[in-house]
Amino acid sequence: MSSARGLAPGDVAAGPPITAVEHRGIEYVPLSERWGRPRNLFWMWAGAIWNVEFLVYGVLAVVVFGLSFPQALAVILVGNLTYLLTGLASLQGPRAGTTCFGVSRAAFGPNGNRVPSLFNWITQVGFEIEGIALIVFSGMALAGEAGISPVPTWLKVVLVLGAVAVQAVLPLLGHAAVLKVLRLLAIPFVVLFAIMTAFVAHRYHAGPPSASWGAMTIFLALVISAGGLGWTENANDYSRYLAPTASKARIVVAVTLGGAIPSVLLEALGAALGTELPKAAELSVTGLTAGFPGWFVVPYLIFAILQLFAINTLDLYSSGVTLQSLVPGLHRIACVGIDTVICAGVAAYAVFSSRFYALLSDFLLFIIVWLGPWCAIYLVDSWLRRNRYEPASLLNEAGGRYWRRGGIHWRALVAQFLGMGAAALWLNAYPPYVGPLASRLGGPLGSDFSVFLGLIVGGAAYWLLAREPVRAEGKATPEPIA
Repeated sequence: MSSARGLAPGDVAAGPPITAVEHRGIEYVPLSERWGRPRNLFWMWAGAIWNVEFLVYGVLAVVVFGLSFPQALAVILVGNLTYLLTGLASLQGPRAGTTCFGVSRAAFGPNGNRVPSLFNWITQVGFEIEGIALIVFSGMALAGEAGISPVPTWLKVVLVLGAVAVQAVLPLLGHAAVLKVLRLLAIPFVVLFAIMTAFVAHRYHAGPPSASWGAMTIFLALVISAGGLGWTENANDYSRYLAPTASKARIVVAVTLGGAIPSVLLEALGAALGTELPKAAELSVTGLTAGFPGWFVVPYLIFAILQLFAINTLDLYSSGVTLQSLVPGLHRIACVGIDTVICAGVAAYAVFSSRFYALLSDFLLFIIVWLGPWCAIYLVDSWLRRNRYEPASLLNEAGGRYWRRGGIHWRALVAQFLGMGAAALWLNAYPPYVGPLASRLGGPLGSDFSVFLGLIVGGAAYWLLAREPVRAEGKATPEPIA
């Protein structure tokens, strides 16, 4: 059967120009506008994740958690296998034609879905604030290189306002601009990585294993949170522009490799860099310059700023469409504006706070509590219904296949909170919170298996509570028109 506007099966619509403003938010993407291909997703994820944030995560392994380079490398390799979850969480968009938290309504119901939507919106805004603060810190370091030291308060304010204004441009333009620009940025970022590797390769020292297995599990939780698991709630926001007939295997492979390859390489480089940083070096994007020659500092900081804008683009776009699921009726462009204003205020606080990096570490660990159970429920629901969705019902605010009781699927919410409770038992976000299991096992630092408990308990609870009705929904839902 031919699709709309004369497209034959397997054909892909032409993408909009890079300067076109996307007005569509959570709304269904017609087949005639499905211009994406799996390879586009590879370059988008690679372009975003070739990013100095992941270099910092690698340094954390050695400087904060005390891992040797071999220990850090082992954890990095294991933790980044979770990009397979990002790949699997990209399969629903092409079938449903809507965003991640539009699809999530199938599992939770339109009203029940407001709970994980709120969690996700807070998470995305948190990542945006992290990126803006790091951009401003890099700008302050550039000012220092230019002889402006100390950086005056007025200049810090200008840097914050300038950063949030520039950050809004790509998400405002929308999906096409995001994919195309991030693909272009991937190449210079690879070149920067090669240069940094040359500086570090001959100076790092591996050292003997020096940290407990408990410390390794805490770093593993951070890697998973900042990596594969931490991107699952964004995945379908970008894959929804692929045709429903797009190869599932190619989507999973493109997303998994696009995320995992740069994450592994950058975090491994960061761990190697951490072994030879001066002990007094500041743990930050700018503090890493202590490991590089003086002439490289300015180019490094300029690239760091560009990279941070790139990764923030994904967070701001996704937070906008998540806000639409939370507050129906808001226009996507209005959502971008709301998030930008909030980011400006909170990022200004972060820039002037002395506890920014402690707050960042806590944030990355605490989001696991909701994200692990939600991801498991989302993927189990997709598997039970055989990835069949009714787009019109997903976007209904009253009635439809997924309305159930008052727009809430209580079985999903019960599974979500059971998973969150289990994750909290083994969460180690020292010092603000250490779960009872985390404090008893793993040595002086304790341990952290929160991500695994959240995934297992949340997914298993949903399967036990909802498998029969969800399977019935899937069987009653027609396959999408190709």
